[in-house]
Amino acid sequence: MADLSHRPGDISGHPDVHEMRDRYARMLKGPEAGAIDGVAFLAGVYCAISPWTVHFSGAEPELTLNNLLLGIAVALMGIGLAVAPERIGGLSWTLAPMGIWLIISPWVVTRFPDAGMIWNNVIVGAVVCLLGMLTAGAVMRTRRTA
Repeated sequence: MADLSHRPGDISGHPDVHEMRDRYARMLKGPEAGAIDGVAFLAGVYCAISPWTVHFSGAEPELTLNNLLLGIAVALMGIGLAVAPERIGGLSWTLAPMGIWLIISPWVVTRFPDAGMIWNNVIVGAVVCLLGMLTAGAVMRTRRTA
């Protein structure tokens, strides 16, 4: 009968340790790995502060809260991609729906959005959606080659 007990200790004795290290090294060595996380973080920070930089915080508190929360989520995803890409890479596709929501949110959340609100969210949403698709594509490429 096989011994299925969990043994404490490090992973160096695992039979697939070399394959796992090679797979993580392949995932981390692409040029998009270092660029996407930084741009995602910056896009998230801008999205979070955009209600005050574009001056729609007083007129539309719902859109202000929407952009603040989505900006924090996108920035945290960027930090996660930088710190632990092997763990959060599979979740990075969620940036695309967040970007789509940012694009349509001025019309859904507010009744009468002005041009500054619309253009701000459309541009930031398009950047976040593109980052999500690029990240999801990079993750799929590394899984296909593995």
